[in-house]
Amino acid sequence: MNRCLVTLALLLPAIALADVDQRFARLRDAAEPLGGLSAFLNRYIGECGDMLASQDCRTKADEFRKTYKGKKLYMIITEDVATMVSPGPYQPLSGDYIINILPFFPAGKYALTHGTPKKADAQGNPILPLLSVSGTTPEGWNGGMFARLFSSRGIRVQVVFTPLDIWSLSKPGGGKSFGVSARVEAILLTEGRTGQELGLWLDGKDANKKKK
Repeated sequence: MNRCLVTLALLLPAIALADVDQRFARLRDAAEPLGGLSAFLNRYIGECGDMLASQDCRTKADEFRKTYKGKKLYMIITEDVATMVSPGPYQPLSGDYIINILPFFPAGKYALTHGTPKKADAQGNPILPLLSVSGTTPEGWNGGMFARLFSSRGIRVQVVFTPLDIWSLSKPGGGKSFGVSARVEAILLTEGRTGQELGLWLDGKDANKKKK
């Protein structure tokens, strides 16, 4: 799980823009800000087979999971590590676009996922369905400018989620990989440089999808 080796840079919500979409802001403000995803996953999973693990390792892990049962958490994934977003179709005449989100958030040797993955690919990465959000680029944009949002890593990702359980998958070469399944309540995508909203996934769907 190579992507799990990437550590997510997490910031406190104080730096989030005040004029963020109010639908997202209400969820964010009711959630507990996460100081660091890697530390959270380590304590939530609590692998206790290590020789250096304390004797009360399992007890501490159980208590930690009980503390966060049903609790909403909030994290920001900064542009330089937001590799879970990718461009979908772009319509040059209207400026309408789709952005795909792989709901796989790696940190250290573990990852947080939306839902529980059932199988992995040949590299051992969990296979998960993509989430999609839509929007329209500002006047004067073109397909090249839209594509550069991704090639230059210009998208910031904000997530509100509720942790649910621990999952494990067999690795191709033996052993297992572990992670935490969650119910992702909302994902807000913004342009990191300007803070402009690019898309919102809310209540299990694209919140800004145009009605046909």
